[in-house]
Amino acid sequence: MTDLAPIMEKTHEWASKYAKKRGFILNPDEEMLHMVIEGLSRNKHEHGKQYCPCRIISGDEEQDRKIICPCVYHEHEIDEDGNCHCSLFFKV
Repeated sequence: MTDLAPIMEKTHEWASKYAKKRGFILNPDEEMLHMVIEGLSRNKHEHGKQYCPCRIISGDEEQDRKIICPCVYHEHEIDEDGNCHCSLFFKV
């Protein structure tokens, strides 16, 4: 089994910077945040892309491009629901 810790650290750092830049916050629930970061990192390791862990990878590269975090859906979901579907990014 691969040690995901270095990938998770980079993913968390990226997500923090992205959230700050866009005026979002990361999930305040540390356990849930850890799970989402782990899922993103596992997808990065296993599939070479940071696919949203809450979405199904189809194998169609063009379709799957839409679900690389930050996915094409996240802004609308945050506007509508207060957070993205994966619960990584939240409205401030």
